[in-house]
Amino acid sequence: MDALFIGHSYIDVTMRSDAMPQGDEKSVAQDYAVSFGGNAVTAAFACAKLGPRSGLITTLAEDWLGDMFAHMAATYRVRLYPRRVARSSLSFVLPREGKRAILRARDDQFLEDFPRLDLSGVKALHLDGHQSDAALFYAKACREKGVLTSLDGGGMRSNTEELLGYIDVAVVAERLCEQMSFTEEEMLAYLKKRGCRIGGVTNGEHGMLWYDESGKISRLPSLRVPRERIIDTSGAGDVFHGAYVAAYVERAGDPWREHFNVARAASAYKIQHLGNEAGLPTRADIEKMQAEYVA
Repeated sequence: MDALFIGHSYIDVTMRSDAMPQGDEKSVAQDYAVSFGGNAVTAAFACAKLGPRSGLITTLAEDWLGDMFAHMAATYRVRLYPRRVARSSLSFVLPREGKRAILRARDDQFLEDFPRLDLSGVKALHLDGHQSDAALFYAKACREKGVLTSLDGGGMRSNTEELLGYIDVAVVAERLCEQMSFTEEEMLAYLKKRGCRIGGVTNGEHGMLWYDESGKISRLPSLRVPRERIIDTSGAGDVFHGAYVAAYVERAGDPWREHFNVARAASAYKIQHLGNEAGLPTRADIEKMQAEYVA
């Protein structure tokens, strides 16, 4: 196993529609996709698609949605380390005009403790804050072993502040800045203070404000995908995280700007496809995005 991911799994049903019916209305969607979902989960699949051997500690139920998820993981050679729950979690995703509405039903009442794994050979750990006990346990263990730790800070969770004390690469969303009443610059200063070697704040089409190994702050603009080609922005950030983990695993000595360049190209590919599975790029897809679009 090259990279370990910890998160909460969903089955995502993504529907492309111009309108959302209300009351007794009915409507027919233009297209739909059924896929795996969840922040670190989607990142794990994205990483695996690009080559590294990915392991995933995640929720899994003994129902037909759980069977579907396990089949998806086997297809992409994502090694599952399940934490049992009674029911699978489900998301309905409605992308429209560069945004997406999400309705979720989640079971996070664990029926068992999280698995303890041998970390031999693991080069990177990626977390999204879900399964807070497991996240903190493995962040501490990886820090002790010198394994790179990465956090998707999509929003404030119960363990976010404590977890940041063990994180090397923290890429957080603008939403977390709002929740903590920070500007982007203040968030970067906070991440530095918490000891994160690399920190960034993502802001959709505006790219990412981040600091590198030397502490220098700069803007990494997103690739300019024409608006008419943007189909589904849901999962773009998760693919971004999975792609930079894959880039790091394979070329750990490269500057982080190079890893993030790969990640933004992967994200540019994702937003042109409906659903998470269709939006997972190959290496060739990433190279095509880098050649086709400018920042």
